[in-house]
Amino acid sequence: MKRVPQEEWLDSDSGTPEEIAASLNDLKTINTKFGGAATTEAMIRRVAARTGQQSFSVLEVAAGAGHTPQLVQKRLRPVELHYTLLDRAASHLGNGSSGFAQISGDALALPLADDSYDIVSCNLFVHHLSPEQFVVFAREGLRVCRTAFLINDLVRSPLHLALVYAGIPLFNSRLTRHDAPASVRQAYVPDEMITMLKQTSAAHVDIQLHYLYRMGVIAWKQYV
Repeated sequence: MKRVPQEEWLDSDSGTPEEIAASLNDLKTINTKFGGAATTEAMIRRVAARTGQQSFSVLEVAAGAGHTPQLVQKRLRPVELHYTLLDRAASHLGNGSSGFAQISGDALALPLADDSYDIVSCNLFVHHLSPEQFVVFAREGLRVCRTAFLINDLVRSPLHLALVYAGIPLFNSRLTRHDAPASVRQAYVPDEMITMLKQTSAAHVDIQLHYLYRMGVIAWKQYV
């Protein structure tokens, strides 16, 4: 199945405030029930096991209101996660109800110093990027992290696309009904991830497949 880039409506805030809120709530459901939070949880557990650390500072890029970081933080106890949320649009970050620090900024030019966080993470973001943008973002993530850059995203597949179309009645927002199939069409597959990450400074890359066409990618800053 060939990758087909397509604009997603939520990216451009193409909807009313109510529609945008409903779409963000759809994403919360997707991440809670269909492998999103579980994939990030599994990756951080792997980093904890490899490093022996039990406390991490985490920059979550394209974080929205922080629903998935909240859920992962609760699930991973007693491992401590100290999150900072970053999103290009301050309106996506909510009103601070997550309790996490918040930054508005560009994922392709992170407004942070080198080695600022133990982990830089993202969820359902990189499929929005072209291959060239992906490499820029990955280089930025590896620059800002001290230990690992984590990618949680969809896997492109005809069966995955069929499942999304079957699940469209479950979505509350017309934005999600448009964006969900578009996300699958422009998602990457593991081989493409490896090829792109070879253009970065990653010392090693681990990729694992998870429930319902999710992949967890760990780009290690150095061999651990």
